[in-house]
Amino acid sequence: MKLKFKVQPFQTNAVDSVVDCFAGQTYSTGVTYRIDPGVVTQTRMEETGFKNADLQLTDTQLIENIHAVQQRQFLPLSDKLAIRAGCKINLDVEMETGTGKTYCYIKTIFEMNKRYGWNKFIIMVPSIAIREGIYKSFEITADHFTESYGKKARFFIYNSKSLHDLESFSSDAGINVMIINIQAFNARGADNRRIYEELDDFQSRRPIDVISSNRPILILDEPQKMEGKATMEALPKFKPLMILRYSATHRTNHNKVHRLDALDAYNQKLVKKIGVRGITMKGLAGTNAYLYLESIEISNKRPPLARMEMEIKLKTGEIKRKVMRLEKGKDLYAESDGLDQYRGFVISQIDYNHDTVEFTNGHVLMAGEATGDVTEGTIRRIQIRETIKAHLEKEKTLFSQGIKVLSLFFIDEVVKYRDYSQADEKGDYARIFEEEYEQLKDEYLGELALDNKAYRKHLENIKTERTHEGYFSIDKKTKRLKDPDLGARSVDSDDVDAYDLILKKKEVLLSFGEPVRFIFSHSALREGWDNPNVFVMCMLKHSDNTISRRQEVGRGLRLSVNQDGD
Repeated sequence: MKLKFKVQPFQTNAVDSVVDCFAGQTYSTGVTYRIDPGVVTQTRMEETGFKNADLQLTDTQLIENIHAVQQRQFLPLSDKLAIRAGCKINLDVEMETGTGKTYCYIKTIFEMNKRYGWNKFIIMVPSIAIREGIYKSFEITADHFTESYGKKARFFIYNSKSLHDLESFSSDAGINVMIINIQAFNARGADNRRIYEELDDFQSRRPIDVISSNRPILILDEPQKMEGKATMEALPKFKPLMILRYSATHRTNHNKVHRLDALDAYNQKLVKKIGVRGITMKGLAGTNAYLYLESIEISNKRPPLARMEMEIKLKTGEIKRKVMRLEKGKDLYAESDGLDQYRGFVISQIDYNHDTVEFTNGHVLMAGEATGDVTEGTIRRIQIRETIKAHLEKEKTLFSQGIKVLSLFFIDEVVKYRDYSQADEKGDYARIFEEEYEQLKDEYLGELALDNKAYRKHLENIKTERTHEGYFSIDKKTKRLKDPDLGARSVDSDDVDAYDLILKKKEVLLSFGEPVRFIFSHSALREGWDNPNVFVMCMLKHSDNTISRRQEVGRGLRLSVNQDGD
């Protein structure tokens, strides 16, 4: 499948908010200069470089332009130019996650080149995940922007061991974009220091000198994650013409020229609506009876039913947990076949207005509450079950529109999904998923309208073991899945291969022909999962980090695409 891109007014507005700040700047095809050849043989020819033309606007003209943009955006007017990192132009663009931030700054690059001739850009990012995602975005939008602007951008990822790209970056007169993660210039490792060293394999030149000679325009993606001392001290060394910062959550304010916040994005229907399902553990005095109230089911054909999980005694004497539909007056002691902990639990009222069930012994349960012997394993099983239920509900609605629904589980250990010590290599979560999916699928098919033949056939044809898959780091020696390697003080993975696998599968996963609908991935790989058709997410892990949780939820905000890529 090939994704299609359309010109959206709200994105064009974000582009114009930046580009219009330089109204009055004369168009220039680029200023030529002699590229420092370094220590070379006499046979090497001198090369001409093309750098960004300097700003011709005065500070007064710039602030007037910025004010004009801020007024039409209903933003507070800046008192002055916010000078930071050795650069007098620092513009902030606030865009909610999922509204096309990356698309907007790529389009801004093309528009800056069209109006003013600037052609050297550097996109700086805080992590390898974002870096790889941006590179993928340049690939999949290439044809779209070629149609709009009649030219292609040359883009590459900075690699300290592959410096020939810097030669082309300098000597090429077209649009050139270098993508770099901050660890490549702010860390202390040998590879990271190379950018500042005179290198024998680079004709005794320093890469930073070759880069800075182009007076590049810096674009910072997620700048709030790049405000450390080492990074801020390094930025002036790039000699930027200007710095553009794009984020949903700016920590430091400069000259803000555009704002599309969460409320605006939702009101304009630019992102999906978020619904949250949680599990609450509740202690009922004087009992250890296990109960989990999933939901209250209502119908115009019968009284409301409580969909509840409880323990029952089988004929073999084994105790098993089972989800049951129970009506008012049902005695849980009888339903459990005489388990003593359910004595006195007779349903006296099912209140669908407040999603509660009341028992004759006075105990009350609300939908989403669990009580009794609730272990972590119990909670995870409930979470997986609820995710599958939410998936099937959404899938039934969207299937006829040609939209494939994906659900994403974030876990903290590979062994919980893929356990190589087991004969079938299934971890606990994979095993629980298959058990719950089989049960819910059968139940769902039994209730599906007879005239919904296409979706019924689709559901019946997908084998349970093929509808879920794990995307993790891969050990290069054993070829087995492994937990990602995390950098110091990091919660994100630096595993390029893992992100590459995720990004390569991005379009494939959108097709109905691909049976995978449920994805298990490590939470450290969350920033790689910008798939527009992720509708349901489940966090099978502990997390008190609200920023990380917002990033995880952000994976599911993007508007979906159908089978035609629209």
